[in-house]
Amino acid sequence: MTESTRRRGPIRRFFGAIGGAITWLRRVFTNILFLLILLFIGAAIFGGEERITVPQGGALKVAPGGFLVDEVSQPSGVPSFLGGPATPPETRVKDLVDAIDHAASDNRISALVLELDHLAGASLSKLEEVGEAVQRFKASEKPVYAIGDNYTQGQYFLASHADKVYMNPMGSLLLTGFGSYRNYYKSALDKLKINFHVFRVGDYKDFIEPYTRDDMSPASRENNARWLHQLWSEYTEQVTGLRNLPPNAIDNYIANLPQNLRAEGGSWAQAALANKFVDKLLTRRAAIEELQEIVGVAEGDKFQYSAIHAQDYLRQMKLANLPDPHLQKDKIGLISAAGAIIDGEAPAGQIGSATLTKLIAEAREKNVKALVLRIDSPGGSAFASEAIRQELLATREAGIPVVISMGSVAASGGYWISAGGDRIWASPSTITGSIGVFGAFPTFEDSLEHLGIYNDGVGTTELAGTMRLDRALPEAAADILQQGVEHTYAQFLQLVAEARNSTPEEIHKIAQGQVWTGRAAHELGLVDELGNLNDAIANAAQLAELEKYEVLEIQRELTPGEKVMRALAENVDAQISAGVERNLPLGAWLNSIQPAVQPLAELKTFKDPRALYARCLACTAP
Repeated sequence: MTESTRRRGPIRRFFGAIGGAITWLRRVFTNILFLLILLFIGAAIFGGEERITVPQGGALKVAPGGFLVDEVSQPSGVPSFLGGPATPPETRVKDLVDAIDHAASDNRISALVLELDHLAGASLSKLEEVGEAVQRFKASEKPVYAIGDNYTQGQYFLASHADKVYMNPMGSLLLTGFGSYRNYYKSALDKLKINFHVFRVGDYKDFIEPYTRDDMSPASRENNARWLHQLWSEYTEQVTGLRNLPPNAIDNYIANLPQNLRAEGGSWAQAALANKFVDKLLTRRAAIEELQEIVGVAEGDKFQYSAIHAQDYLRQMKLANLPDPHLQKDKIGLISAAGAIIDGEAPAGQIGSATLTKLIAEAREKNVKALVLRIDSPGGSAFASEAIRQELLATREAGIPVVISMGSVAASGGYWISAGGDRIWASPSTITGSIGVFGAFPTFEDSLEHLGIYNDGVGTTELAGTMRLDRALPEAAADILQQGVEHTYAQFLQLVAEARNSTPEEIHKIAQGQVWTGRAAHELGLVDELGNLNDAIANAAQLAELEKYEVLEIQRELTPGEKVMRALAENVDAQISAGVERNLPLGAWLNSIQPAVQPLAELKTFKDPRALYARCLACTAP
């Protein structure tokens, strides 16, 4: 016992011992928790595949979580369940389509069940791709059922493909139509004394309108109304056709919703049933029992129907069909490019020119016989878009056909890239076009002066120090930027005209930033064919004169850290994040304000070397 300890009284020594014990326990608990997390990560990444059994006569359960995407974004930072930011879970469309198509010819699978409660959102084109796979499944004479407590507009589109649609008696069907609304910041920027310098060509390039106006311009209103009504027609025609309803059934239901609810005592479920949007009102327990009578009871769980989840089925399918290394097949390369286009490297969820060009070059090195590039992008840097297009042209010069498959959006820079392909495919509800260029450069000299901060100095020429955020933009610099926009727009028109066997003058009539649906773009000659990703792959095989082939997905190699985050997201974080956002008002509120702040968040992607962009603001598919 030290001298200082002897001087302390027994009470102080007693509480000191308790404090020391608590500190020791805290350290032990922290170390144990850390070790458990490490063990979990190791098991998630390096653990062996669990045995997956397909129940004989069971159903394929398609229960997508989060948002339907072409390419799963890379989780970043600390997982939400460890206190980091919440990352919404995502489901890849191709995975669902592959599972459904394979199950159609699998004798072990007797039915398909759509459980859509956890589908947070999807563009119409992605819903259509999954819906087309469901229709192919139905062609195998196997039944399809949809069960849900509530149906959003997107969820119901998929549910309408089912033979029977069940809904909870306490549930609701929310059909509202499509809309495009955003926040405008001109007055806010004026109050902050931020000068936003804009340079553009054409009447319809509205990406910069939120920074220059307080409302939607007449030209933008006209353009957006056109493609929104076209997409809504696609939605209503397909749903009413699948449900054998009158063509105007959905519009009439929405227009008379208060009366429809009043007629059924305020019950959303009864109103949906009375208008034949659903076939039966059943609680979740009753719906499961009905499915148990059709496909059987789940082995080891008397409270569930016999089924295998689509993701498990896909894993089992891949394990059962491991490629024979001795069997050489011709390959068609498939690259997914999703997100805003930026210069340089970029993670999944963005299109980096350096990242994507490396993947395209890798496809050539792998000796693919054809390449399919799936594009889902509203555009971005004009410089980066041209770098990617040049790499596609190099691939074609190497004798490899290039087919473009447009996803939900392939507009502005997304269309710029598309012009580098031999053939362009789009779905009827793809949003494309927006052929236009703008320049944007904010300066903060007035904001700084208001705070008492001034900028002064000398330069060797009149243009020295002009492209600074803290200095006013001289007239000569503004003239240079405007000429750059006009030159780049002329270049855009020329490359599109060459790709589409037209003239710049004719392309200008349908350009100027105007947005088109895939169906309209096909009629205007901006795309070659209407169809999905599988159609584009089949076309690539045809161009390469292949009868037997396999699809080789070419993806960026994940770093060890990214593999850890992906494993955490796939195994734990997705479920926890979804539960938090679903059940806490805060999660719903954060989701609701995201569109309001999105234009401000987009500013961080303005990294084009010449401050020139081919980007579409309205191109967010409903």
